[in-house]
Amino acid sequence: MNGFLNQLPIGLSIGAVLLLAALGLTFTFGQMGVINMAHGEFIMVGAYTAYMLQDWAGHEAVLAALPVAFIVAGLFGVILERTLIRRFYGRPLDTLLLTWGVSLILQQLVRDLIDNRGVQVVAPGWLIGGADLGGIRIPYNRVFILGLAVACLVAIWLYMSRTPAGRRMRAVMQNRELAACSAVRTDRVDQITFFIGSGLAGVAGVALTLVGTISPTLGTKYIVDAFLVVVVGGLGQLRGALIAAFALGMLNSYVEFWTNASLGKVLVFVAIVAFLQARPQGMFVLRSRALT
Repeated sequence: MNGFLNQLPIGLSIGAVLLLAALGLTFTFGQMGVINMAHGEFIMVGAYTAYMLQDWAGHEAVLAALPVAFIVAGLFGVILERTLIRRFYGRPLDTLLLTWGVSLILQQLVRDLIDNRGVQVVAPGWLIGGADLGGIRIPYNRVFILGLAVACLVAIWLYMSRTPAGRRMRAVMQNRELAACSAVRTDRVDQITFFIGSGLAGVAGVALTLVGTISPTLGTKYIVDAFLVVVVGGLGQLRGALIAAFALGMLNSYVEFWTNASLGKVLVFVAIVAFLQARPQGMFVLRSRALT
């Protein structure tokens, strides 16, 4: 029973990481229809930003890296969108191949410029250890990741519901053609969307430095799961991403606890396939103002 209960904070932290990784894809994939396979490398960029700041910030590198990683990864996303992706809108398979190639390039750049081996980011002292509550061990670093995911979700919700820029983003998401006819600069909205989505991936990368070593292939471990969160939750749906991320996190944690890592991953994929057979559009469907 103790082992079963101890899987609860692990599952919640996995769900929080998946939510951080999937929030950006909720916009770039859900709104723009871009299959960005380089999103995982933006996660890697965020993690290595924290690693590079260690010499300056010391044990507080994780906190210092959060805004910096958001900006750095966001700028990477804007550069990718402005130089390459904007030429392939409406061609999702082409964007898949294009961004997959970009991901390989970014991985090799990190190998050549930084290190090919796994590196460690030292966590702040107040995030080391954990608390025991009724036989449940709750690590402080996983509580921090959970709080970070909730804070990012609330910030995105406030941005989309309370600001003019967020309302323009929702308008483009619901009906791009009608928004363009209403004098909304959809290209500018796409650029901002890509910046926010990529920046959130950078924040996810910083969070991942608290749970293990980082390497050039860090993003590839999470990109598929992030896409699954978006698809299961429903394209462009924040509440769907929230529910799907924590559902998959808990499912991963407990299935692997009862079986093993390899079999657990297979069973999770089987469960997702069965769910999508019943609801191919995900948990929630984006309401559109289209006439058809």
